[in-house]
Amino acid sequence: MSSPVRQMTHRRLPPLPGVAPHRRQTQRSPAADMVITGVTCNPALVPHHSSRSVHSSSTMYARSPDLQPETVTQFLFDNPDFLDSFVQQHVHEDKIRQWSQRKHKVQGHNPVALTNGDLIKDQRSNWKNCVQSKKWRILQDLTKDNTTNKARVFTELAACAAESVNADGHNLYLVDEQNQLFLASKSSRNQRAPTACVGRIEPRTSLPAYVAYTKESLLTNSLLGDPRFPLGMGVETERGVSAIAVPLLHGNNLILGVVELYRNYGSMPFSPEEEEVAEMMLVWADICMEYVEMYNSMMKQRKLNDFLLAVTKSIFQDIVSMDTVIMKIMNYAKKLVIADRASLFLVDTKSRELYARIFDTGRVEEHIPQKEIRFPMDRGVAGHVASTGEVLNIADAYTDSRFNRDVDLQTGYRTKSILCMPIYNRGNIIGVVQMVNKIDGVFTKADEESFETFAIYCGLALHHAKLYDKIRRSEQKYRVAVEVLSYHSQCNDEEYMLTKNVPIPSDIPDILDYDYSPWAIDSDHKPVYVLYMMRDIFKMHSHKNKNEERRFDLDDMIRFTLTVRKNYRNVPYHNWAHAFSVAHAMFTVIKTSEHRFTPIECLALYVACLCHDLDHRGKTNAFMVKSASPLAAIYSTSTMEHHHFNHTVTILQNEGHNIFKHLSSAEYKQILSDIRHCILATDLALFFANRSRLQDIADKGEFSWDNADHRRLVMANSMTAADLCSMYKPWKLQVQLVDVIMEEFWQQGDQEKIKIGYVQNPIMDRDKVNELPESQVGFLVGICLPCYEVMAQILPETKPMVNGAVANLKKWRELADKEALEKEKEKEREKQTEETQDEVIKEPPVTKPSDDVNVTSEKSTLLPADVLDDSASDTSFLAADKPLPDPPSGRTSNTSVPSEKTVLSSQSEESR
Repeated sequence: MSSPVRQMTHRRLPPLPGVAPHRRQTQRSPAADMVITGVTCNPALVPHHSSRSVHSSSTMYARSPDLQPETVTQFLFDNPDFLDSFVQQHVHEDKIRQWSQRKHKVQGHNPVALTNGDLIKDQRSNWKNCVQSKKWRILQDLTKDNTTNKARVFTELAACAAESVNADGHNLYLVDEQNQLFLASKSSRNQRAPTACVGRIEPRTSLPAYVAYTKESLLTNSLLGDPRFPLGMGVETERGVSAIAVPLLHGNNLILGVVELYRNYGSMPFSPEEEEVAEMMLVWADICMEYVEMYNSMMKQRKLNDFLLAVTKSIFQDIVSMDTVIMKIMNYAKKLVIADRASLFLVDTKSRELYARIFDTGRVEEHIPQKEIRFPMDRGVAGHVASTGEVLNIADAYTDSRFNRDVDLQTGYRTKSILCMPIYNRGNIIGVVQMVNKIDGVFTKADEESFETFAIYCGLALHHAKLYDKIRRSEQKYRVAVEVLSYHSQCNDEEYMLTKNVPIPSDIPDILDYDYSPWAIDSDHKPVYVLYMMRDIFKMHSHKNKNEERRFDLDDMIRFTLTVRKNYRNVPYHNWAHAFSVAHAMFTVIKTSEHRFTPIECLALYVACLCHDLDHRGKTNAFMVKSASPLAAIYSTSTMEHHHFNHTVTILQNEGHNIFKHLSSAEYKQILSDIRHCILATDLALFFANRSRLQDIADKGEFSWDNADHRRLVMANSMTAADLCSMYKPWKLQVQLVDVIMEEFWQQGDQEKIKIGYVQNPIMDRDKVNELPESQVGFLVGICLPCYEVMAQILPETKPMVNGAVANLKKWRELADKEALEKEKEKEREKQTEETQDEVIKEPPVTKPSDDVNVTSEKSTLLPADVLDDSASDTSFLAADKPLPDPPSGRTSNTSVPSEKTVLSSQSEESR
């Protein structure tokens, strides 16, 4: 229904009696015709649209000699637009406020009182007279002034509605969780003292209960005797006769409360238009509450986020032990839901038990004696939650059959309410947190939601704490293992004293000869030879820096050398003897060639050669990767070479092993970088690119010793040349070394047959031993000679490497040709046998006893008879005329002769 004001505005009014029609000829100012006491009229401020009516009316009333107040009153009723325009333009805001206050005093106004006795401020609300104001302003003021209490928001809104319809009083009823109405506020103390609860929401009781039941507003002018609500208003009053009850609804048609407006006996009853005004005012309750709840939710979430951030920082920054994390979780959990005590139980999935070492006894100390208890997962509230994953919110623990009273009987503590929630990690329950006795009542749904978020952080914290404990225990185990290994992998005092008592010779004849045989040196004397060469290279640095003191410590050099020897494994080829031979080859290059390596680079080259195969397992990088070795998981490229370098650094870090301790910090960093570069260069996968770059620079004549990159290319190529030194040694020695190399390859091939069923590289198949000469020819031509030739191009003094390799290549080609000829003869014999087999059938020959003994060895199939004889008897080519030890029984080669780094491993697709 439209309001009376609206009806008057749009109604066409008849002219007043005795007033002539309006004439347009004369126009006079309204101020000249009509004077209102206390008001100053300014014609310029009168709106244009109302000037016509003002002029017409004032002219008519000026002509009438009997102008009376009743006539003016009637005029204002007939022209509400004029009154509205006049007040807005000519009456000051303070004057309007004075009028309002006078009217307020005349009608009488009682302050709004809440049921708890507290008074709302005894003054008009900021927006009580804003019926004609914009509704966004009402909403803004409501949400700004009342953002924490639903009752306060609805109380202010109810007072505004009561003021807008000139009600004598009003009551506010709200709906609680049990779907009952309770009085939230009342506007008069003359009413009888009500009880907090008005009753359930149902018809035929009271007016607010009926309106809450129907969810529709109601206007009644006869409160007594209406069968729909025989009890009348919710708050009993003796004077109330007319009432408007408006429900407060949420957006989903959920009843929030009821506003009851009433007029006492003697006042004019409410009209339908006033009911409509009250509805229009109270319809904003839903929007106001939605904004208020949104704001409260945001503030609550912000506080929760701040709380969780503080929890996360505290837990993850102070991870020292599992118990510390558990104690912090319990303390923060109590603060989150305002609980009296907390407990955290962890799940043992193997025994299906819950266990805990720390219990909250009401104290805040974090250092509580640890005494672990365990109980099955099917016992108590915590066991039920751990078994089912269900969240339990128990208001009265003693009425729940799942509650175990034994703890209360033992401690004397009374458990009332319980909130128990599981803690998940990766979808599995790892623990249970139990909150006991909420301080200000019972645990609510909001507590569950907040604690559910907190439980996620608990799971992460417990998971990381467990990992930290495992890492800490693993670290301790690692330290123990390192201590044990260092004891067994380092040289002992007896070895150290034996080596120290052997004098280092001042000169070793023929040691700088490229044909020198390092394998002829006794194993116990090799460390002395290493010390001789290492001391000589250290002295190169001292000679260049004459003003400096000696740059090495002999005791450290002895321990370092003996420990390096001890960390080479007992494999056929990549062992200590091989490392010694490579170090000797590099020493020969350094001492005989006219190079311009710096003393630090010379020292790095020599130490890198000595350590370049530390802890080698006798297997290639490809085998380590395909067999899923832990080393392959650590190093994705150059697997063994990275391990050799890291092992070198480990030895240098041992006490009494740092041979570089007298170097400056810059020199120390430089020499470690050079050693790493040199050891990685022994990977044949990197050789081809390095040699190609160096060959290109040398062919163009651009090589310069002053260029650090050029020197590093020469260092890398020199490492490969020294690593393959067995290929340019005298023929008789080289044959024995190749035999040892092949034994290591064949052992890897045997393991490949077992693991994958076949040998990936034919050269590692001992069943194809007859292909050895041909593979050696390919290896010399594809890798060795290109390496030696570019070396000789940069360092002409290394030409003996090329000569020795060329001589050995000639021998291997003769054997390869002989093997090819034998294959041709074998094929011819097989062909003849197939042709004669169809024509003649002969009796099987009788086997003679001598035929069983006439069996040649594998070596006899490879080498001529004169070579076999020489290699077995003539050892005069070995240094110091020391013969090689006899091979162990059952071996076809001298395995005590450690051979070079697997030269045959280069039989890859690139080398071919």
